[in-house]
Amino acid sequence: MPDAVPLLARPAEGMLGHSPNTAWRASPAEVDMAVPPPRPVLARIACQPQSVLLNLRQTAIVVVDMQNDFCTKDGWVHEIGGDPTPNRAPIAPLQRLLPALRQAGVPVIWLNWGNRADLANMPPNQIHLYKPSGAGTGLGDPLRSNAAPVLEKDSWAAAVVDELAPEPTDIRVDKYRISGFWDTPLDSILRNMAIRTVLFAGVNIDQCVLHTLSDANFLGYGCLLVEDCCATTSPDFCAEATVWNVKKCFGFTTDSASVLAGLESARPA
Repeated sequence: MPDAVPLLARPAEGMLGHSPNTAWRASPAEVDMAVPPPRPVLARIACQPQSVLLNLRQTAIVVVDMQNDFCTKDGWVHEIGGDPTPNRAPIAPLQRLLPALRQAGVPVIWLNWGNRADLANMPPNQIHLYKPSGAGTGLGDPLRSNAAPVLEKDSWAAAVVDELAPEPTDIRVDKYRISGFWDTPLDSILRNMAIRTVLFAGVNIDQCVLHTLSDANFLGYGCLLVEDCCATTSPDFCAEATVWNVKKCFGFTTDSASVLAGLESARPA
Protein backbone atom coordinates (compact mmCIF):
# COMPACT_ATOMS: atom_id res chain seq x y z
CA MET A 1 0.00 0.00 0.00
CA PRO A 2 1.50 3.42 -0.94
CA ASP A 3 2.39 5.82 1.85
CA ALA A 4 -0.32 8.19 3.00
CA VAL A 5 -0.35 11.85 2.08
CA PRO A 6 -1.47 13.64 5.26
CA LEU A 7 -3.87 16.53 5.44
CA LEU A 8 -2.21 19.88 6.04
CA ALA A 9 -3.71 20.40 9.49
CA ARG A 10 -0.31 21.87 10.46
CA PRO A 11 1.02 22.91 7.05
CA ALA A 12 4.68 23.54 6.40
CA GLU A 13 5.78 27.15 6.38
CA GLY A 14 4.46 28.87 3.29
CA MET A 15 1.84 26.22 2.55
CA LEU A 16 -1.74 27.48 2.60
CA GLY A 17 -4.64 25.08 2.88
CA HIS A 18 -5.99 22.01 4.62
CA SER A 19 -5.42 19.51 1.83
CA PRO A 20 -2.39 18.75 -0.35
CA ASN A 21 -4.84 18.38 -3.25
CA THR A 22 -5.66 22.10 -3.25
CA ALA A 23 -2.89 23.87 -1.29
CA TRP A 24 -1.11 27.04 -2.36
CA ARG A 25 2.50 27.96 -1.56
CA ALA A 26 3.23 31.57 -0.51
CA SER A 27 6.43 33.57 -0.18
CA PRO A 28 7.04 37.31 0.25
CA ALA A 29 7.42 37.62 -3.52
CA GLU A 30 4.86 35.20 -4.93
CA VAL A 31 1.79 33.07 -4.34
CA ASP A 32 1.95 29.78 -6.23
CA MET A 33 -1.59 28.67 -7.03
CA ALA A 34 -0.32 25.86 -9.28
CA VAL A 35 1.16 23.54 -6.67
CA PRO A 36 0.77 20.08 -8.20
CA PRO A 37 -1.46 17.69 -6.26
CA PRO A 38 -0.02 14.41 -4.98
CA ARG A 39 0.54 11.70 -7.54
CA PRO A 40 -2.69 9.70 -8.00
CA VAL A 41 -2.90 6.32 -6.29
CA LEU A 42 -5.31 3.99 -8.06
CA ALA A 43 -7.38 1.34 -6.32
CA ARG A 44 -9.76 -1.02 -8.06
CA ILE A 45 -12.76 -1.90 -5.87
CA ALA A 46 -15.07 -4.80 -6.65
CA CYS A 47 -18.57 -3.29 -6.65
CA GLN A 48 -22.03 -3.77 -8.07
CA PRO A 49 -23.20 -3.14 -10.76
CA GLN A 50 -19.63 -2.54 -11.99
CA SER A 51 -16.15 -2.46 -10.51
CA VAL A 52 -14.77 1.00 -9.74
CA LEU A 53 -11.28 2.39 -10.31
CA LEU A 54 -10.71 5.35 -8.01
CA ASN A 55 -7.94 7.69 -6.92
CA LEU A 56 -7.32 7.25 -3.19
CA ARG A 57 -5.95 10.81 -3.06
CA GLN A 58 -9.44 12.04 -4.01
CA THR A 59 -11.46 9.64 -1.87
CA ALA A 60 -13.02 10.02 1.59
CA ILE A 61 -15.23 7.89 3.81
CA VAL A 62 -18.27 9.39 5.52
CA VAL A 63 -19.41 7.47 8.61
CA VAL A 64 -22.97 8.43 9.52
CA ASP A 65 -24.55 8.45 13.00
CA MET A 66 -22.59 5.70 14.77
CA GLN A 67 -23.72 7.39 17.98
CA ASN A 68 -24.75 6.22 21.42
CA ASP A 69 -28.35 7.24 20.85
CA PHE A 70 -28.66 4.79 17.96
CA CYS A 71 -26.18 2.06 18.83
CA THR A 72 -25.89 1.73 22.60
CA LYS A 73 -27.97 0.36 25.46
CA ASP A 74 -29.59 3.26 27.36
CA GLY A 75 -29.46 5.45 24.26
CA TRP A 76 -32.49 6.98 22.57
CA VAL A 77 -33.48 3.99 20.42
CA HIS A 78 -33.37 1.76 23.50
CA GLU A 79 -35.36 4.24 25.61
CA ILE A 80 -38.23 4.52 23.13
CA GLY A 81 -38.61 0.75 22.95
CA GLY A 82 -36.31 -0.20 20.08
CA ASP A 83 -33.43 -2.65 20.00
CA PRO A 84 -30.13 -0.93 19.12
CA THR A 85 -28.36 -4.26 18.60
CA PRO A 86 -28.71 -4.29 14.76
CA ASN A 87 -27.05 -0.88 14.57
CA ARG A 88 -23.94 -2.29 16.25
CA ALA A 89 -23.22 -4.60 13.30
CA PRO A 90 -21.00 -2.03 11.50
CA ILE A 91 -18.66 -1.65 14.48
CA ALA A 92 -16.46 -4.69 13.83
CA PRO A 93 -15.97 -4.15 10.07
CA LEU A 94 -15.32 -0.44 10.64
CA GLN A 95 -12.69 -1.31 13.25
CA ARG A 96 -10.84 -3.15 10.48
CA LEU A 97 -11.55 -0.76 7.62
CA LEU A 98 -10.96 2.69 9.12
CA PRO A 99 -7.32 2.14 10.17
CA ALA A 100 -6.50 0.84 6.69
CA LEU A 101 -8.14 3.85 5.07
CA ARG A 102 -6.28 6.25 7.35
CA GLN A 103 -3.01 4.50 6.53
CA ALA A 104 -3.80 5.00 2.83
CA GLY A 105 -4.37 8.72 3.42
CA VAL A 106 -8.15 8.55 2.94
CA PRO A 107 -9.86 11.13 5.19
CA VAL A 108 -12.36 9.77 7.72
CA ILE A 109 -15.35 12.08 8.18
CA TRP A 110 -17.74 11.53 11.10
CA LEU A 111 -21.16 12.90 10.16
CA ASN A 112 -23.31 12.96 13.29
CA TRP A 113 -26.42 14.54 14.67
CA GLY A 114 -25.18 17.42 16.82
CA ASN A 115 -28.15 19.66 17.50
CA ARG A 116 -28.06 23.02 19.22
CA ALA A 117 -29.23 22.94 22.82
CA ASP A 118 -31.94 25.48 21.99
CA LEU A 119 -33.00 23.72 18.74
CA ALA A 120 -33.16 27.18 17.18
CA ASN A 121 -32.51 25.83 13.67
CA MET A 122 -34.93 22.92 14.06
CA PRO A 123 -38.41 23.71 12.71
CA PRO A 124 -41.54 22.10 14.15
CA ASN A 125 -41.87 19.58 11.31
CA GLN A 126 -38.48 18.10 12.21
CA ILE A 127 -39.25 17.99 15.93
CA HIS A 128 -42.57 16.30 15.11
CA LEU A 129 -40.76 13.50 13.24
CA TYR A 130 -39.20 12.34 16.49
CA LYS A 131 -41.98 13.34 18.92
CA PRO A 132 -45.15 12.85 16.88
CA SER A 133 -47.62 13.05 19.76
CA GLY A 134 -45.88 15.96 21.46
CA ALA A 135 -45.06 13.71 24.42
CA GLY A 136 -42.24 11.32 25.23
CA THR A 137 -38.52 11.65 24.62
CA GLY A 138 -37.62 13.65 21.52
CA LEU A 139 -34.77 15.80 20.27
CA GLY A 140 -33.01 17.55 23.14
CA ASP A 141 -35.02 15.84 25.86
CA PRO A 142 -33.06 14.15 28.67
CA LEU A 143 -32.73 10.39 28.58
CA ARG A 144 -34.18 8.66 31.64
CA SER A 145 -31.06 6.50 31.94
CA ASN A 146 -28.45 9.24 32.34
CA ALA A 147 -30.14 12.62 31.60
CA ALA A 148 -28.06 13.14 28.44
CA PRO A 149 -30.06 15.30 25.98
CA VAL A 150 -31.02 13.37 22.85
CA LEU A 151 -28.67 14.03 19.90
CA GLU A 152 -27.44 17.31 21.39
CA LYS A 153 -23.94 18.38 20.38
CA ASP A 154 -21.26 17.35 22.91
CA SER A 155 -23.64 15.14 24.91
CA TRP A 156 -23.10 11.46 25.68
CA ALA A 157 -26.19 10.73 23.62
CA ALA A 158 -24.66 12.25 20.46
CA ALA A 159 -21.14 10.89 20.97
CA VAL A 160 -19.64 8.27 18.66
CA VAL A 161 -19.68 4.83 20.28
CA ASP A 162 -16.60 4.07 22.36
CA GLU A 163 -15.54 1.21 20.08
CA LEU A 164 -15.09 3.65 17.17
CA ALA A 165 -13.53 6.63 18.93
CA PRO A 166 -12.46 9.14 16.24
CA GLU A 167 -8.78 9.88 15.77
CA PRO A 168 -7.50 13.46 16.19
CA THR A 169 -6.84 13.69 12.45
CA ASP A 170 -10.40 12.71 11.54
CA ILE A 171 -12.94 15.35 10.52
CA ARG A 172 -16.22 15.86 12.39
CA VAL A 173 -19.32 17.40 10.85
CA ASP A 174 -22.54 18.09 12.77
CA LYS A 175 -25.80 17.59 10.94
CA TYR A 176 -29.36 18.69 11.67
CA ARG A 177 -31.45 16.75 9.15
CA ILE A 178 -31.64 13.24 7.73
CA SER A 179 -29.38 14.42 4.88
CA GLY A 180 -25.93 15.45 6.04
CA PHE A 181 -25.57 18.01 3.24
CA TRP A 182 -28.45 20.20 4.42
CA ASP A 183 -27.25 23.33 6.26
CA THR A 184 -23.81 21.82 6.99
CA PRO A 185 -20.25 22.40 5.69
CA LEU A 186 -19.92 18.83 4.40
CA ASP A 187 -19.95 19.77 0.71
CA SER A 188 -17.49 22.63 1.26
CA ILE A 189 -15.11 20.33 3.15
CA LEU A 190 -15.20 17.66 0.45
CA ARG A 191 -14.68 20.19 -2.34
CA ASN A 192 -11.85 21.92 -0.48
CA MET A 193 -10.05 18.56 -0.35
CA ALA A 194 -10.82 17.91 -4.05
CA ILE A 195 -12.69 14.75 -3.10
CA ARG A 196 -14.45 13.06 -6.01
CA THR A 197 -15.36 9.66 -4.57
CA VAL A 198 -17.10 9.04 -1.23
CA LEU A 199 -17.50 5.76 0.63
CA PHE A 200 -20.57 5.65 2.87
CA ALA A 201 -21.04 3.74 6.13
CA GLY A 202 -23.16 3.99 9.28
CA VAL A 203 -26.80 4.01 10.33
CA ASN A 204 -29.55 3.96 9.43
CA ILE A 205 -28.84 2.69 5.94
CA ASP A 206 -32.37 3.47 4.75
CA GLN A 207 -32.54 6.92 6.32
CA CYS A 208 -29.57 9.18 7.04
CA VAL A 209 -27.06 7.09 5.07
CA LEU A 210 -29.27 6.81 2.00
CA HIS A 211 -30.34 10.44 1.89
CA THR A 212 -26.82 11.76 2.44
CA LEU A 213 -25.58 9.42 -0.29
CA SER A 214 -28.32 10.42 -2.72
CA ASP A 215 -27.59 14.12 -2.14
CA ALA A 216 -23.90 13.40 -2.74
CA ASN A 217 -24.88 11.80 -6.04
CA PHE A 218 -26.95 14.84 -7.01
CA LEU A 219 -23.93 17.06 -6.21
CA GLY A 220 -21.72 15.05 -8.58
CA TYR A 221 -19.74 12.77 -6.24
CA GLY A 222 -19.07 9.14 -7.04
CA CYS A 223 -20.80 7.16 -4.26
CA LEU A 224 -19.91 3.71 -2.89
CA LEU A 225 -22.14 2.18 -0.23
CA VAL A 226 -20.13 -0.20 1.99
CA GLU A 227 -22.92 -2.63 2.84
CA ASP A 228 -21.49 -4.51 5.81
CA CYS A 229 -20.47 -1.19 7.39
CA CYS A 230 -24.12 -0.08 7.37
CA ALA A 231 -27.16 -1.19 9.35
CA THR A 232 -30.68 -0.24 10.36
CA THR A 233 -33.30 -1.00 12.97
CA SER A 234 -35.95 -0.82 10.24
CA PRO A 235 -37.46 -3.99 8.73
CA ASP A 236 -35.16 -5.97 6.42
CA PHE A 237 -36.98 -4.87 3.28
CA CYS A 238 -35.90 -1.26 3.94
CA ALA A 239 -32.22 -2.17 3.69
CA GLU A 240 -32.88 -4.38 0.67
CA ALA A 241 -34.67 -1.56 -1.13
CA THR A 242 -31.86 0.85 -0.26
CA VAL A 243 -29.18 -1.39 -1.72
CA TRP A 244 -31.26 -1.92 -4.85
CA ASN A 245 -31.86 1.82 -5.28
CA VAL A 246 -28.21 2.73 -4.75
CA LYS A 247 -27.13 0.29 -7.48
CA LYS A 248 -29.94 1.45 -9.76
CA CYS A 249 -29.93 5.21 -9.25
CA PHE A 250 -27.24 6.63 -6.98
CA GLY A 251 -23.92 4.79 -7.31
CA PHE A 252 -22.34 1.48 -6.38
CA THR A 253 -22.41 -1.07 -3.58
CA THR A 254 -19.46 -2.96 -2.13
CA ASP A 255 -18.26 -4.42 1.18
CA SER A 256 -15.35 -3.83 3.53
CA ALA A 257 -13.42 -6.90 2.33
CA SER A 258 -13.50 -5.59 -1.24
CA VAL A 259 -12.34 -2.14 -0.13
CA LEU A 260 -9.50 -3.68 1.89
CA ALA A 261 -8.46 -5.81 -1.09
CA GLY A 262 -8.45 -2.69 -3.26
CA LEU A 263 -6.25 -0.87 -0.76
CA GLU A 264 -3.78 -3.75 -0.65
CA SER A 265 -3.40 -3.75 -4.43
CA ALA A 266 -3.40 0.06 -4.84
CA ARG A 267 -0.65 1.48 -7.05
CA PRO A 268 0.60 4.91 -8.10
CA ALA A 269 -0.77 6.02 -11.47
